[in-house]
Amino acid sequence: MNSLDEHRQFYAETLGAEFEGEEAVESQQVRVAFYKVGDVRLEVLEPTSPESPIAKFIEKRGEGLHHVAYTVDNLPQRIADLQEAGVRMIDSTPRIGAHHMQIAFMHPKSSGGVLTELCEPSH
Repeated sequence: MNSLDEHRQFYAETLGAEFEGEEAVESQQVRVAFYKVGDVRLEVLEPTSPESPIAKFIEKRGEGLHHVAYTVDNLPQRIADLQEAGVRMIDSTPRIGAHHMQIAFMHPKSSGGVLTELCEPSH
């Protein structure tokens, strides 16, 4: 999204999502707003730099769904298992994302055209 503030009313009031907070992730050049709808968590991203991957995505494709994320255990092992199975990874080692989670992305060409993020919460 180009602006988290512009969309907050839609997610919280129109959809009834519970706003859980906001965080700046400097390494990814984004602000992230967190919402909860039932058992599903939604992260809405806003670029903080015109050079960020999210800004480039919005410029090329417009606002909309960027990626889907799954929580996993033992992310380094999961990455190794996926690579061994022939899955193309964008990240061959975990990096830090929002909430200080370890994250890694699968390449969309290996996941049906969907950018897929694997997340392991910090313990």
